[in-house]
Amino acid sequence: MTLRFEVEGRDWPNRAASRFVAVGRIRWHVQVMGQGPALLLLHGTGAATHSWRDVAPLLANDFTVIAPDLPGHGFTSGRPIGGLAMPAMAGAVGDLLDAMGERPDIVVGHSAGAAIAVRMALDSRVAPQAIVGLNPALLPFPGLAAKLFPTLAKLLFVNPFAPHIFAQIARGSGEVGRFLARSTGSTIDAAGVEYYARLFRDPGHIGGAIAMMAEWDLDSFAARLPELGVPLLLIHGDRDAAIPAKAATDAAARVPGAAVEIVSGVGHLAHEERPADIAARILAFARQAEGVR
Repeated sequence: MTLRFEVEGRDWPNRAASRFVAVGRIRWHVQVMGQGPALLLLHGTGAATHSWRDVAPLLANDFTVIAPDLPGHGFTSGRPIGGLAMPAMAGAVGDLLDAMGERPDIVVGHSAGAAIAVRMALDSRVAPQAIVGLNPALLPFPGLAAKLFPTLAKLLFVNPFAPHIFAQIARGSGEVGRFLARSTGSTIDAAGVEYYARLFRDPGHIGGAIAMMAEWDLDSFAARLPELGVPLLLIHGDRDAAIPAKAATDAAARVPGAAVEIVSGVGHLAHEERPADIAARILAFARQAEGVR
């Protein structure tokens, strides 16, 4: 099964802002809305543009918001040369921006999307005035998990049946909602759960998420964090069950001048739980950045 925009995306959030852009081997699903300086939104592993459903319209009051489905996710089809490893993903998003003629002033990434945002800056694929990471995945998992999680992802990646097994489990009543609550520490509305369910029922989307985790190298990436010369704000929910808040403070300590804001009472999907709060924090930081008003 492959996600079909006319079926699974029939009532996709902000559907009127959607467009498809072909760049090389990839046919991107991108949402564009608003006017003003460009602001790029990059979702995390296993998500898609739906995760910005409430944040994007708020930011569109001040920015031209650009939100793609990353390769292997959502309604974007095709893979970049180099697969779904971080350098390839960063390069592919850079190629998309070039094709669209966009130069974002602000880049916002959630979870793994925050790592892509930083990698794009380190590789000179973007030159933003500021980067915001929401519940960012910028450092390797601590302790034993550092070895277990990447190994497990690689084992799942080489098993052709794994995406189909996970997709079948996701079709069970209430399974996706329970999984989200357990794995993220967040409580989102029923509509949000349903959008994730549509994605998780698709083996192609699940395969993309597994491949992304299997090909991720956070050790070498973390070593480059001190090179970042862009103002960085990390916003993290204190109830995040996926990434501890300490990971944000530890990552910020490696980046000169980086700031951290801990948001109480929310989990890994903080931007879906409190979109107005998160949008206001992004806007306030953007206004501090030189050249963005």
